[in-house]
Amino acid sequence: MRIVRYAVGGVRHYGELETGDTRIARFEGDPFTGLSPTGSVDEIGDVVILAPLERPRIFGFAYNYASHIGETDREVPEVPVCFMKPSTAAIGPDDAIVYPSDGELIHFEGELVVVIGKEARHVKPSEAFEYILGYTCGNDVSDRIIQRRESAFGTLLIGKGQDTFAPLGPVIATELDPSAVSLTTRVNGADAQSASTSDLLLAVPDLVSYLSRYLTLLPGDAIMTGTPAGVGPIRPGDVIEVEIEGIGVLRNPVVAESL
Repeated sequence: MRIVRYAVGGVRHYGELETGDTRIARFEGDPFTGLSPTGSVDEIGDVVILAPLERPRIFGFAYNYASHIGETDREVPEVPVCFMKPSTAAIGPDDAIVYPSDGELIHFEGELVVVIGKEARHVKPSEAFEYILGYTCGNDVSDRIIQRRESAFGTLLIGKGQDTFAPLGPVIATELDPSAVSLTTRVNGADAQSASTSDLLLAVPDLVSYLSRYLTLLPGDAIMTGTPAGVGPIRPGDVIEVEIEGIGVLRNPVVAESL
């Protein structure tokens, strides 16, 4: 199933994106407490596709592809490098990434995102898939100048967590095997990143298990699994696309902040 969150006439719904991507079968409820068909169908041209999660807690893992570690000239971390983005960073397909008025070097990072389906604590890697609802595309937008300044003092928030810095979507794919799917990021139509999730240093079950060892994961949490080599700058006027096999294309324009 490819679950989509969308609005019709200002009213929000969950539905299933049907084969052909032209119609959505509408549901009652939500993916975390239960979905039931309504029998209604909405045409894709009549709806606004929203971020698949409303106000998610967003966890990120840095340096989880060897190729990205190489391009940053760092060593493989001894422990997973984690950070969080506020829920206000989340935006959906076709929503604008806002380039800060004082921004100097803002980067895109295409990533596979895990969506947690039920509360999880002390989960073994072999049990992790029981707690996963599905997967979506993500873009870990990062202000490198602030990130470097924060990291020098052992913190990381503003560099990763500004409003609009976590595009998610377009769907939650519930039947995806995340072990070896292709990930491509494009800037203005040109390929910038191309990798397979088989290159992840810590695979999806390991990431879920690691986080749940220390904190309780909740339904609707999003876990950004890391980015491969090829990250680079964005500028107002750009269009960034993250495409993951079996999920679809997350497309977002970049606009200058208006104060």
